[in-house]
Amino acid sequence: MEGDFPQLQDNAEAFVGKVEGRSADSLRRYAATAEDQVRQALRALGYYNPGIDWQVDESDDLPQLVLTVQPGDPVRIRSREVRIEGAADSDPDFLPELPEQPAQGDILHHGQYNSLRQAIRSSALRLGYFDGEFVTRELKVDPAAGTADILLVFRSGERYRLGMVTFTGTAGFEPQLLYSFVTFEPGTLYHADKVARLNNDLSNSGYFASVDLDARPASAEGGVIPLNITLRARDPRSVSAGVGFSTDVGPRFRGTWREHWINPMGHRRGAETEISGPRQNLSTWYELPLDPPMTDAIRLTAGYQREDIEDVESELLTLGQQWQHQLSNGWLQVLSLRWEGERYRIGTEPTETSSLLLPGAGYSRLHSDSPLDPSRGYRLQVDVTGAHRSLLSKADILHVNFIARGLYTLADNHRFLARFQLGGVATNRFADVPPSLRFFAGGDQSVRGYGYETLSPRDDEGNTVGGRYLMVGSAEYQYQFADQWRVALFYDEGNAIDDLLDPLASGAGAGIRWVSPVGPLRLDIAKGLDPQFGGDWRLHFSMGPEL
Repeated sequence: MEGDFPQLQDNAEAFVGKVEGRSADSLRRYAATAEDQVRQALRALGYYNPGIDWQVDESDDLPQLVLTVQPGDPVRIRSREVRIEGAADSDPDFLPELPEQPAQGDILHHGQYNSLRQAIRSSALRLGYFDGEFVTRELKVDPAAGTADILLVFRSGERYRLGMVTFTGTAGFEPQLLYSFVTFEPGTLYHADKVARLNNDLSNSGYFASVDLDARPASAEGGVIPLNITLRARDPRSVSAGVGFSTDVGPRFRGTWREHWINPMGHRRGAETEISGPRQNLSTWYELPLDPPMTDAIRLTAGYQREDIEDVESELLTLGQQWQHQLSNGWLQVLSLRWEGERYRIGTEPTETSSLLLPGAGYSRLHSDSPLDPSRGYRLQVDVTGAHRSLLSKADILHVNFIARGLYTLADNHRFLARFQLGGVATNRFADVPPSLRFFAGGDQSVRGYGYETLSPRDDEGNTVGGRYLMVGSAEYQYQFADQWRVALFYDEGNAIDDLLDPLASGAGAGIRWVSPVGPLRLDIAKGLDPQFGGDWRLHFSMGPEL
């Protein structure tokens, strides 16, 4: 291919394919066919008048057919007219879905023209214009003039509507629960996303082993499509167990028992335990689904946790209730009320006890393009809890914690991650704040290059006692060098402090990431850059989502 035309070169080679093992005479006979194939390849990309010469090179043992191509001037789009007739003409959801290419002045690309036609058809099917058809579909090319004219006229017909939803094989679930998954009213304009969401919500609810949703346009009456859903309940109970490892807590065992439904109203319950060297806990919960059940619920919780980390020993008993509700703006709201009873010892101090009644509110928002390994997105979360001596508590406390994470991918292989956390405790007597509500920093998910929860204010004997405030920030760059494998460079800075002007600790390092079937696994080597805070070379291993 004479000139810089890599796309034409690739397309021509794809059309011709490989020709091996032929004699020189056979290649001469094949030359006309190869020339036609090259012309087709170039015509698909808008070059209708190429100049093509060929010769058979017999200088080597295996003769070769060599075609020299001069693409010539391309055919360009002189006019593009797309007309939508019928109800879709005034539908604001229809026209914005159409691609801008090919546009007037562009080189004719038959693939783009076919994509435009397919986009019109796909948009019609997605929005419920099932009777739509092209009444005109023209691509007029004048190779001599180097021009092409596009005229597409699509007559949509009327938009179908969603009708009544009928459930069969309900396995004893109450109709009120099943219909709470339906987020549209009968008569709503058809949209494939609404049907897909209903199917996905039922499938992901944890109640059913199979969901068969029938919403065929052929079953419509008067332009209204009934939805018939056949359900098969899943086994009500499941048990799982697993082992893991992180440099924060070392080896750990996790066990989970769940009852996915215990009555026709869809109530659930479960228990979880995690056992590691520094931490052991057992928690149970009972959940009542609300409307809509995929986002709204009331959960009753109870738990016991024992920790022995650094200079702090703690036993914590909790009882609580949470009300989870999805707001119309996409934020998830969790209102809670929990009681915490804690017995703890810090350093060589005598054992203390704490009893707190903690009302709280939490707001979070997660936006990502993939739940397991996103390429871009963000997470925002803020939690506020408090206690007052006049309300069954031994201390006055206001506890605030804010977390922000962001991820952006550039050119597929370059990933940029940022993490920021800010927390604070307001109280008139910090000595009454139990360790579970104080702040500690350092470790795999905090400031790397330092031990787990070793960054903290210390008492006169050098024991970590926890801080009033927490400030942690992190910046990380990842490069994907192979499928499912990435290398990383990072810089972390932060500390748990008693004064916002106190110095922060910093760490930097490099690592490797493997995107496993259960989520990213991270292995980092980090150097704590501040020896006065205990910074040193450390190996960090952890797993979990980036956001």
